Amino acid sequence: MSAGIVYLVGAGPGDPGLITVAGLDRIREADVIVYDRLISERLLDYARADAELIYVGKVPGQVSGADVSHDQDAINQILADKAREGRRVVRLKGGDPFVFGRGGEEAEALRAAGIPFEIVPGITSAVAVPAYAGIPVTHRGVAASFAVITGHEEPGKPQSAVDWSHLAAAVDTLVFLMGVKNLPEIVTNLVANGRPETTPVAVIRWGTTPEQSTVTGTLADIAERVAEAGLTPPAITVVGEVVRLRENLSWFEDRPLFGKRVLITRTRRQASELARLLAAQGALPIELPAIEIEPVADTVPLAAAIDRLRDGGYAWCGFTSANAVELTFEHLAERGFDARSFGGTRVFAIGPATADALRSHGITADVVPDEYVAEAVVEAMRPHVSEGDGVLLPRAESARAELVTGLEALGATVDEITVYRAAVPSGPDPKVLAAIREGRIDIVTFTSSSTVRNLLAILGSDAAALKGESRPLIACIGPITADTARENGLTVDVMASEYTVEGLVEALAAHLTGQKVTS
Repeated sequence: MSAGIVYLVGAGPGDPGLITVAGLDRIREADVIVYDRLISERLLDYARADAELIYVGKVPGQVSGADVSHDQDAINQILADKAREGRRVVRLKGGDPFVFGRGGEEAEALRAAGIPFEIVPGITSAVAVPAYAGIPVTHRGVAASFAVITGHEEPGKPQSAVDWSHLAAAVDTLVFLMGVKNLPEIVTNLVANGRPETTPVAVIRWGTTPEQSTVTGTLADIAERVAEAGLTPPAITVVGEVVRLRENLSWFEDRPLFGKRVLITRTRRQASELARLLAAQGALPIELPAIEIEPVADTVPLAAAIDRLRDGGYAWCGFTSANAVELTFEHLAERGFDARSFGGTRVFAIGPATADALRSHGITADVVPDEYVAEAVVEAMRPHVSEGDGVLLPRAESARAELVTGLEALGATVDEITVYRAAVPSGPDPKVLAAIREGRIDIVTFTSSSTVRNLLAILGSDAAALKGESRPLIACIGPITADTARENGLTVDVMASEYTVEGLVEALAAHLTGQKVTS
């Protein structure tokens, strides 16, 4: 067996978007990923389905006990053992592996064991976290130097490795990592060695994530302020005049959805785009898929319809969801067909997301209504449908009847083919269910009537948490979904004026900032 290799990869400070291109490539290629507590677990979504994931996170102040995998020597052994199996191992570490990440120790252990390794640097929290708090570590006329110092030295050391007498006054900006517990001692040492008590200080917890919180003060009062705020690790401390710039440069915590825990009920495959848009507005997306797309077992009707389509038997083919598009084209591909099967058949789509799905398969929709509901599709099709026109409509089981009846009223002959069911997923995440039950979700988003009905079915008696006085905000993608929510006893607070996930996020941002949605 050929020798494996270990990549010591910096995952960045918390925001998964701050991983480097090289780091992401190594994650995608890895056979084994050994990861820490402070990395964003969203990065693990990029791992191969067959990759082995090994958690070795350490919690400050806690003894790992029976879980010896959390011991540094044990971690070194895991890396060596997995590499000896001929596997590509990624050691995924928060921030940069060589900035208080013990990456140097791991590299030494690998070299001693004869294991090849490579270093993939990451963005250190020492620079990124202050930046997300609106604090540049250097600034013309304010700070020409900065230093990064550990705030948590190894217990039992006879004396500190920090040269406080030189550090306190010689460097403009001081950034202490992992120093919340020792903050009073840090302050005492700085003041005793010449740093003025009036020096501004910021302590930033969970920096670069939607849970980021910042406490500011001076050396004279920061320890007291942090204690009053109940700030706990992980956090970093920034000392210096640059902290005053936060008042004008704060940006991350000012975003409309900052810190809001938003439940996404779409399918797992569709959730990523909504999650990305929510995160861009500062939210913490939490996924609980309320729909599982279940293709119908009997494909004979669809096969017969495709044969008629290929023979030119339909004037139109209509799609009312991206799911219907994907499943139809999967069926075409299985039979060795592609977009050419549509020949002279014209195509309509209920909205831009469905039109985009068609475009990805080489088809541009001929008709897309301005309003993304069945009634609007019928009106948009009115000038185009002639008596006796055949219309193929592959879609979900139990879809609204308005589209079929409306097209038939225009004189069309509609073949409605069920290609999938919006089933209720099994095994929902118990942690997310507990968060709903305990009122730790701020906003619930619904993107279809099925997501409403299915989430309520999943929750059962816990659905009362969506209806009480301390209930979360309810946001719906459009009027049909909103009507379903109301019919099921929910109060709809936000409805998108453009019935897309982009419109939904825009409506949420406008609602929370008191602005009017104009789209």
